Amino acid sequence: MVACPLCNKQVKEALINEHIDEGCTSHVVGQNETPGTQKPHSFFSTPVARRAVSSTTKQANPVTASNPPKTTQLAPAARPKTPPTGTKRPFGETNGYTNGDRSPTVPKRTRLSALQKVAPLAERMRPTALDDVCGQEIVGPNGLLRGMIETNTIPSMILWGGPGTGKTTIARLIANTSGARFVEINSTSTGVAEVKKIFVESLNELQLTGRKTIIFCDEIHRFSKAQQDVFLGPVEAGQVTLIAATTENPSFKVINALLSRCRTFTLKKLTDEDIVRILQRAMEAENCTSALLDIDMLTYFASFADGDARTALNLLDLAMSLSKNPDMTAEDLKKHLTKTLVYDRNGDQHYDNISALHKSIRGSDPDAALYYLARMLKSGEDPLYIARRLIVVASEDVGLADNTMLPLATAAYTACEKIGMPECRINLAHTVLALCQAPKSTKSYRGLENAMAALDEPGLAGLPIPIHLRNAPTRLMKELGYGAEYKYNPDYVDGRVMQEYLPEKIRGRRFLEDLDLGTKIDEDLVHDGLLPEVDDGLLPEVDDGLLPEVDD
Repeated sequence: MVACPLCNKQVKEALINEHIDEGCTSHVVGQNETPGTQKPHSFFSTPVARRAVSSTTKQANPVTASNPPKTTQLAPAARPKTPPTGTKRPFGETNGYTNGDRSPTVPKRTRLSALQKVAPLAERMRPTALDDVCGQEIVGPNGLLRGMIETNTIPSMILWGGPGTGKTTIARLIANTSGARFVEINSTSTGVAEVKKIFVESLNELQLTGRKTIIFCDEIHRFSKAQQDVFLGPVEAGQVTLIAATTENPSFKVINALLSRCRTFTLKKLTDEDIVRILQRAMEAENCTSALLDIDMLTYFASFADGDARTALNLLDLAMSLSKNPDMTAEDLKKHLTKTLVYDRNGDQHYDNISALHKSIRGSDPDAALYYLARMLKSGEDPLYIARRLIVVASEDVGLADNTMLPLATAAYTACEKIGMPECRINLAHTVLALCQAPKSTKSYRGLENAMAALDEPGLAGLPIPIHLRNAPTRLMKELGYGAEYKYNPDYVDGRVMQEYLPEKIRGRRFLEDLDLGTKIDEDLVHDGLLPEVDDGLLPEVDDGLLPEVDD
């Protein structure tokens, strides 16, 4: 005997298919039925079941007037008990259905609701419409991407922006609006084999239903170049629409072949006003009316988040829990929050900060240079990396104007190498300020650049060295005249001789310029009265090459 999976009634195992075909009305154990009223065999009944029924019919006594059929009343079978937790249910027991009713007793969204309850606030507050996305003009009413979505002309694209700017949200909203099949993968947990399987499924879906597939690949920059090549064919053929998200610069982290097949959209860092609006919406959704979480506290969260809505919402989530304590104050609430700086030692922040430090030293702004130095050190930047850059600054920007800066920068690198953090931060500050206050000269740097540019001209890179400058280590070379007419400068008064050193084709050409710095004038200085106005935008010729004096 088995229990019917639809009605839970007991039926012989050989007759279960016929029972289901007849709408759960026949072959029930304990039900009065005569052999003569048996229903014809179902198409789905197996030969074994047919033979079993035929054999049973033949062995039964014939029905006559003197021998009426005997009716045996069997006790109804008991309903199988629910197995203990952790074991599988029997085949005949329903799972969420009752007595043939196909409506589930528990709605399917119960599981989703339970998941939402444990989801962090940032996930629960994810926008469900494009109008709810804050701070991104490309999906605003007049945004370029918004127009593509509304006209259902969605290209493969790369969304580039910092964390918490809405890349994943926009990708999901695009999929929901377009009605396409949406597959979400992450480069940290998805391999090439799984991606190829998705391509096959998307092609089948497109051929059977005409429905396209949108693949959202988060953190695509973590895929290697060989792994990114997998997307080229399906994306170019239009088999799938790729929406890739990255926090790194696509020019460096995404292969050029894939970049040419996708549109790149840059998501801006959210402003403090945008984040405050997001936090206010979250408080309304959570019915939070704590007096501690006023506009000033929300503005503090927004400033601390540095354009990351997810960070701000996580702070608000923690603050709402802490604010339930009656003894909690606003100052205590701020102290309980983790204070970390947003800095990626391997990303754009790494290069942007060191570039800002270098340019601040070049511009002789000690305050800005100290700010960027402190920002990098506070964020855990390698002090040796900063020291190496300062050695470059000493020659590139200070150069011949103060030759003592190069030994100082080299000594600072040795000091950082020997003592490490936190003490070496003082050596770095010393060197940074010395470089800021030192006079600047790019004469050596510009002279080298001029010579390097000359080598790009046709025929100049392989010019023959003048024969009198060539070395003659062998007798044959001496016999050929190598070095024969060379004048050894130390043998002459003041080391001065008439001698050519450049190849004959470029003889007389100059690479080293006379001025330590350039000759352009900043119009803003002229406007503020810090420099006199000139007609051609260049400095007047002066003997020392310095700026002319200006009256205060």
